[in-house]
Amino acid sequence: MDFNDLLRLGAEMIQNNSDDATTNLDPDAISGALSNLLGSEEGSIDLSSLVERFAGSGLGDLVQSWLGEGENAPVDPDTVESVLGSEKISAFAEELGIDFDSAKQALSDAIPTVVDKATPAGSDMLSGLLEQVGGVEGALGMLGKMFGRG
Repeated sequence: MDFNDLLRLGAEMIQNNSDDATTNLDPDAISGALSNLLGSEEGSIDLSSLVERFAGSGLGDLVQSWLGEGENAPVDPDTVESVLGSEKISAFAEELGIDFDSAKQALSDAIPTVVDKATPAGSDMLSGLLEQVGGVEGALGMLGKMFGRG
């Protein structure tokens, strides 16, 4: 799945969530706002930074559910705020013309699925992410440290 496909998937998740404020938003506008929030200078999702922010906030188990196979653990909107920061969420909300709470909810709905689909087993992106942390052993070591086993 390429970056644009991931953005469209995120936009679909946001449009189809339970918040009426996001239901009628233009999918291209949502994709653009997601790109501004989650994108890198290279025009791809800045997955390593996103994963590092969540994992560095003591949420390694949450991230592991998104990267691994199986069901994605949900993320609370307040957790999204604490990890991404109020300024980034405010900018996302302003870009879409929605309130702050709707933006937090939208991101909590989209991020787990976007990360999951960006990292299917055997994908280049997952391989690259694992390579950045020292392969599978490095990832396990990083997770072990997060859980007090390292």
